[in-house]
Amino acid sequence: MPEGDAVYRTAERLREALDGRVLTRSDFRVPRHATADLTGRAVTHTVSYGKHLLTRVEGGLTVHTHLRMDGSWLVLPAGRRLPQGGDRVRLVLANAAWQAVGMRLGMVDLLATEREDTVIGHLGPDLLGPGWDQDEAVARLRAHPDTTIGEALLDQRNLAGIGTIYRAETLFLRGVSPWSPVRAVADLDGLVSLAQRLLAANKDHAGTVTTGDRRRGFETWVYGRAGRPCRRCGSRIRSGEMGVGPQERLILWCDRCQPG
Repeated sequence: MPEGDAVYRTAERLREALDGRVLTRSDFRVPRHATADLTGRAVTHTVSYGKHLLTRVEGGLTVHTHLRMDGSWLVLPAGRRLPQGGDRVRLVLANAAWQAVGMRLGMVDLLATEREDTVIGHLGPDLLGPGWDQDEAVARLRAHPDTTIGEALLDQRNLAGIGTIYRAETLFLRGVSPWSPVRAVADLDGLVSLAQRLLAANKDHAGTVTTGDRRRGFETWVYGRAGRPCRRCGSRIRSGEMGVGPQERLILWCDRCQPG
């Protein structure tokens, strides 16, 4: 699933193509909004919040989308033929210059802008938002002291934007086992601060680099390196699953560098 930095970049692409321009076409290919028509309305602003995208339109309406596991937004010149496999297209927003094509979107909603809290109000502070509130994020984590830190970091109700990559990399760099309960993390503020800085450092370019080395195969410490030697101690990088049922996600760590 794309993480907060990738969704942030998607919002930037949509802003460049849509903001300030009048829609000449809107095509909602989801049953709930199949008859909706935003033609003639200007897009006022597109923003990301964690892993969610909000495209605000004149008349007090917001198009809310979420990529989930397989979704993406393509920005194409106006008039360009849509990608093959029309069943994958969930939404098209177009103007005289550009068309934004939502492919396999996990969520597509059209709602009043004043009711955006119904789709994002449950989320914790946005790690890449202008109103980032570290104290609030830490307080939300501490409210569930017996939850493993690995599960707590992925819970978007605590802080919005972290996925499996940044979870693994943040915990490794702080030397914290993903299986440790929140109450056992000595410097929770430092851990949350690092997570925010890692996402911010990657938000303006494609790919994730946490080592400072952009060479192919050297970008990360533990993510994508299961079974390979730890870059610090040489031990084998471990992999497993955390969570239950639909919340189960991949986790990678080094037993020696992250004891507990």
